Amino acid sequence: MLWAAISYSAGIVMARYCWRPDSLWIIAAFVFLIAAIYYCFDRPGPGWLLAFGCLFLAGAFQLQARNAAYVLDTSILPFTNGQELQIIAHVTRDGRIQPGGVNEVRQTVDVETEQIEDESGRVLPVHSGIRLNIYSARSSGDASEASMDRVSLAQAFHYGDRVQFSAKPKRPRNFRNPGAFDYESYLADRGIAALASTKSEDVKKLAGFSGSRIAAWRGRMHGAVIAKVHQLWRPHEAALIDAMVIGEDAFIDRDTRTDFQRSGTYHVLVVSGMNVSIFAFVVFWTLRRLRVPDLPATLLTIFLCAGYAFITEVGAPVWRATLMSAVYLCTRLLHRERAMINALGAAALGLLVYDPLQLFTASFQMTFVCVLIVAAIGIPVLQRTTQLHKQALFAWESVNYAALLPPRVAQFRVELQLIASRLSRFIGERWSGRVVRSVTRISLTVFELIFISAVMQMGLALPMAYYFHRATTIGLPANIIVVPLTQLMMPAAVSSLALGWVFPWLAKIPVALTAFAIDAINGSVRDLGALRLAELRVAMPSAGMMVFCATALIFSMWAARRRALFASAGLFAILLASLALALVVPSPHVRRGVLELTSIDVGEGDSELMVTPTGGTLLVDSGGPIGPGASQLDFGEDVVSPYLWNRDISHLDAVAITHGHSDHIGGMISVLRNFRPKELWVGVIPPSQGLDNVLKTAEALGVRIVRHWEGDEFEFAGTRVSILFPPRDLPVGEKPTNNDSMVMRVSYGESSVLLEGDAEKRVERYVAAMHHPSASLLKVGHHGSANATTEELVDSAKPQYAVISVGYGNSFGLPRRETLSRLEEAGARVYRTDLHGAVTFYLDGHTVTPSPGAVH
Repeated sequence: MLWAAISYSAGIVMARYCWRPDSLWIIAAFVFLIAAIYYCFDRPGPGWLLAFGCLFLAGAFQLQARNAAYVLDTSILPFTNGQELQIIAHVTRDGRIQPGGVNEVRQTVDVETEQIEDESGRVLPVHSGIRLNIYSARSSGDASEASMDRVSLAQAFHYGDRVQFSAKPKRPRNFRNPGAFDYESYLADRGIAALASTKSEDVKKLAGFSGSRIAAWRGRMHGAVIAKVHQLWRPHEAALIDAMVIGEDAFIDRDTRTDFQRSGTYHVLVVSGMNVSIFAFVVFWTLRRLRVPDLPATLLTIFLCAGYAFITEVGAPVWRATLMSAVYLCTRLLHRERAMINALGAAALGLLVYDPLQLFTASFQMTFVCVLIVAAIGIPVLQRTTQLHKQALFAWESVNYAALLPPRVAQFRVELQLIASRLSRFIGERWSGRVVRSVTRISLTVFELIFISAVMQMGLALPMAYYFHRATTIGLPANIIVVPLTQLMMPAAVSSLALGWVFPWLAKIPVALTAFAIDAINGSVRDLGALRLAELRVAMPSAGMMVFCATALIFSMWAARRRALFASAGLFAILLASLALALVVPSPHVRRGVLELTSIDVGEGDSELMVTPTGGTLLVDSGGPIGPGASQLDFGEDVVSPYLWNRDISHLDAVAITHGHSDHIGGMISVLRNFRPKELWVGVIPPSQGLDNVLKTAEALGVRIVRHWEGDEFEFAGTRVSILFPPRDLPVGEKPTNNDSMVMRVSYGESSVLLEGDAEKRVERYVAAMHHPSASLLKVGHHGSANATTEELVDSAKPQYAVISVGYGNSFGLPRRETLSRLEEAGARVYRTDLHGAVTFYLDGHTVTPSPGAVH
C-alpha cells in the first residue's frame, strides 16, 4: 500500500508540472491495466510494476480532472473598485471572533453572496465567496478574557445564517516578494474570491437558512462543545483545550503559538494524528475493560473516531489519522499483521483519491513523514532492543522460560533476577520481583519515548527548516514532557465534557486533572520556548542540502531492518543531516562588487534591504501595521523574514530604525530575534511603547544600540554612510512623528542612495539647504504623500531612479499625483512596490540597474 500511495503521488506531481490531455492519461492507464492483468499470473514482477504504473497514471488524471471540475466563482471581482455594495449572503463557515484594535472585537466569517446592489442601484445575482471581517466595540472598557469569551460565544454567526451588510469588497493580494506566502491561492482553495470589512451595526441577520443541514448540525455541535469547555474551565485553560481537543484556535494568541513553535511542540496545540490515536486507544481500551466483544468494540471505536473528526472541523489531518486508525483496527479483526506502513499507505491513498491537492500541503507531508519515520525506523529498532528486553519480564517464576529467549535477553533476565534476590532481603521475595519488573518496564518505556521523540525530531528537521525555517533544538526535552501530559489531558478532557452534560458534579475530578495537565503543558512550553537556544532560525535549505537530508532519511529507513551496524549508521546519518540543517549556514544569494538596495513589499509600511559590495547586510525599517490597532500579521515574521530566508540570508550585520511609527518598526522585534544583528541604528527616541519594546529586545539579545546624528560619517562594509538628519539638538516630542526620521545617504563610488524614512517638507528642505545631497537612487519619503518629495530635495538629489514603498489600493490615495509628476519632471524613473512588488536596484559605482520583482 505504501508503494501504491507513492506511485499515485508521483502521478499527481507529474500532472501538476507537466500537463497532458486527459484522454492520454486514460488510454495509457487502460493499456497498463490490461498488461498488468496479463502478467499478474505468470510474471508477477512486471505485473506489479505495471499495476503501479496504472496508479501513477490514475493520479495524474485525478489531479487534472479535479482542477477542471473546480472553478472559483470570481463574479464579485468587477465590483472591487472601491464602491460600497449592499450585499445579501449566507454564511459558509462559522464566525471566529478575536481581539481587534483597542476595545474592539473582530469576527471573521466566510460568506457566499446571493445578490449585490451597487452604488447605481442595480441589483445583480452574484455567487462568490467573501471573507468578511466584522468589527464591533467591546462593552465599555471590559477587555477581560471572560468578556471576550461571552462576546465570542453569543455573537458569532453560524453556518447557514443569511445576512445583509454593506461593504467595499477588495481583491486579496499577496505580498509580492520572492518566498512570500501565496495568500490568494490559499483563499481560492477555500472558495474565497474577495475580502471585505464592515461594522457590526451594518450587518443585519435575515430570516431563512441556506446550505447543508448536516454541516449546520456539525457547526451547532462544534459550538456546543466550545460553550461547554468555557463553562468548565478558566479562560486561559479553555483556550488551550479548544485548540488541542476540538480544533478551535480562535482564542489562542500569537505569543502562545510562537512558544509552541519554538519548543517543537506545535503538533500538540492543534488537533492532529496524535490526538486521534490517543482518543482511539482510550475508547478501545475502555470498551474492552467493560468486556465489550472485539468486533463491536472495534466498530464502535471507529464510529466514535469518525464522529470526533466530524465535530472538530479541522479537516484533512484528522480524517487522515481516523482512516489510518480504522485500517489498523480492521486488520486486527482479520488477524493480520498490523503494519503501520501499510496503514499509512492505505490512508494516504484514500485521501489523495478524495483530494489530490493535499499532497502539496505541509500538513499532509509532515504527517506522512512523521508516521513513516516511526513505522520504518522507530519500531524496527525498538523491536530488536527494548521490545526484546521486555520479553525477559514475562513468566518471572518460570525456570525454563529463559531458554526460549535470545542469549543476550536471557542474560538480561538473569541479571534482573539476581538484583531481585538481593532486594528480597529487605522487602521480601514477592515484592522484590514486582519492583524490579516495574522499574525495568518503566525505564524501557521512557527510553522508547525518548528514542521515538529523538528520531522524529531528526527526521522532521528538513520539513521544519523548509516550511517554518526553524531548527527545533529543544524539541526532544519538550516532547518528553508534553506528550505524556497530552496523553493525560485528552482522556481527562473528553471525560469532563461527557460528564459535564450528564453528571456535572462528577466532572470535577477530570476537570481538575485536565487543568493540571494544561497548566503543566503551558508552563513547560513557555519556559522552554523562552530559552535563547529555542530561537534558532534557519534560511531556506539549498537543493544540495535537501538531497543530502532526504538521502540520509531513506538510508536510515532501509538500514533500520538490517544488521545493528547498518541501523546505527542510519541513525547517525539522520543525526548528521539534522545538525547540518541547523548549523551549516548557506551562502546568501547576493551580487558581489555592487551596492544593492531592495525595497521589500510590506504593504503600506517601509522596509529596505541594503547589501554592500563586500556582502555586508543592513535592513532599514521592518514594516508593520498602520496605527496602534492589532494586526493579523507579524510583518517581521510573516513578510520580511521569509524574503530574507528565501535569499539564504540567516544573519544581518545591522538594522536601522528611521523613526518610531508602527508601519516602520512593527516587525523589528521578530527581525532582531530571527537574524541577530550586531548593531541597531537609531536616531531620535521619543516616548513610545513600541519603540521601547524594540530597544529592550535588542538589549536582551545583546545587540549594540548605536545612536546616529547629523554629521556622522563612517565606513560600512565597503560603502560610505552619511547621516543628514536629525541634529543632536532636535527637540524630542511627546510621541513619534514623521519628522523624527533619520535621513541617510549611502555611497559607493560615484553612485549613491538617499533614504529618508517618512521625512516631510520641513526636514527635506533643511537637508537640501544644509547638505545638498546628490543621489542616483531616491527612496521617496512618506510613501509618496504630498507633504514630502519637495522640489528643493529633488533638485538637489537629481535622482535617476526613485522607489516608493506603498500599499496596493491604500485608503490614503498614495502615491499622490503631484509627487509622481514632480519626480517625472526631474527625469527620475519611478518604481512602486504596489505595482512592481519587491524592487531591487544594483549600483556598480557608476550606473544603476533596476530589477523589479527579481527572484534572487
